[in-house]
Amino acid sequence: MGNKANGLSAGKKLQKRRRQFRLVSRTKLRKKVDPLEGSSQAKAIVLEKIQVEAKQPCSGMRKCARVQLVKNGKQITAFMPGDGAQKLINEHDEVIIEQIGGKMGRSKGDLPCIRWQVIKVNDQSLDALLKGKLEKARR
Repeated sequence: MGNKANGLSAGKKLQKRRRQFRLVSRTKLRKKVDPLEGSSQAKAIVLEKIQVEAKQPCSGMRKCARVQLVKNGKQITAFMPGDGAQKLINEHDEVIIEQIGGKMGRSKGDLPCIRWQVIKVNDQSLDALLKGKLEKARR
């Protein structure tokens, strides 16, 4: 058997162990692997729009965008949330992305390996554009 505590009063020790081995708590490692380098949001340029297949048992195609971060040039895939969001986001648009925030900073739901989502397009809220409160700016 492993070295985990098991017994009636093992809860405290298991919690402490979980906290110790979380990637989020090991900040040096987190910053090393995080393309946003510790910040909550980042500006990026859309390179192309792609579709990602959802994990089992779902069979949908999720609309995503391949983006390049302005601050360090790293390329990542960001999810485009909302119905019809891919019609509003074009190539070479400037978008702001943030972490989706699933379990412990990992990918959320049926999206494999996708940890970021688009929140703004050309300095306009994607949510407001989807609801029809704003018209998309021409650049």
